[in-house]
Amino acid sequence: MKRFIILTIAFTMVFLSILLFYEPKSPIHTASRYEAMFAPRTLYWGVQGQDVRIVQDKLLRWGFYDGEVDGVYGPRTYRAVRKFQAKHGLQVDGVVGPATARALGMPEAVAAAANTGINRQTDEYLLARCVHGEARGEPYVGKVAVAAVILNRVKHPSFPNTIAGVIYQPLAFTAVADGQINLTPNKDSIKAARDALNGWDPTYGCLYYWNPATATSKWIWSRKVMLKIGKHWFGI
Repeated sequence: MKRFIILTIAFTMVFLSILLFYEPKSPIHTASRYEAMFAPRTLYWGVQGQDVRIVQDKLLRWGFYDGEVDGVYGPRTYRAVRKFQAKHGLQVDGVVGPATARALGMPEAVAAAANTGINRQTDEYLLARCVHGEARGEPYVGKVAVAAVILNRVKHPSFPNTIAGVIYQPLAFTAVADGQINLTPNKDSIKAARDALNGWDPTYGCLYYWNPATATSKWIWSRKVMLKIGKHWFGI
């Protein structure tokens, strides 16, 4: 009995010592973990980092860029990339994808993404950001539908063949124009992007969507409406 009491006291002291001296690590926010996991190789408006500095430095030395080499992919970098692409016969989308990266002489780590279509490692988080900016107030299936429209455009010959190219195509998405694409996506937006990438297309191939209560483009009303999900109409 005495031995049991001694062991109990010893165990209690060890446990209290752990509680007293243990310093838990700071929790990692879910979005930050996703940003690290899906760190972009394709460079586009809104991205920051050393690879952006490399692009800016090259474009500055070659006369395409007149801004600060600060590692922030903003409007000046976007315009400079478009000028470079036009000069070198590349697809002019303002996105540093594999072909543009190779033309810039970027390191292989940046230029190694797939030549066409979708790269899961680099694109899932960007897609989630766009879904969140465009459809965070929509039902879950509506979020997946918005992601599916973006992916349908990637596969269509009339649009850029990368997710970044589609999303950052001029005047294509309100969330890009008003900066909401830079908001941190929630779990539903991330899951919706993943479901769309896994093949779920609630729109059955639609290329456009709009909110009839807020749409200002006269052209969008020429699209054939195929279905309605939440506040959005989807068409071809």
